[in-house]
Amino acid sequence: MVTIRLARGGSKKRPFYQIVVADSRNAATGRYIERIGFFNPIAKGQEERVRLDLERYDHWVGLGAQPSDRVKSVRSEKK
Repeated sequence: MVTIRLARGGSKKRPFYQIVVADSRNAATGRYIERIGFFNPIAKGQEERVRLDLERYDHWVGLGAQPSDRVKSVRSEKK
């Protein structure tokens, strides 16, 4: 099954997440099909917290991809 989920990056105690479309059988930080955005949970001031390509998100959901709970909440934040 194809999922839309967060892949952690960044450094120790400074998380940064890529929003990726990936096969659910692959590791969470492993191989992915497409990167559709990012989520920066520790953004301050004018820094961009969320960038999400809504057109590609809707495309993948239309094809049957299942977004994770956290990605659903990030998407609703982006609206």
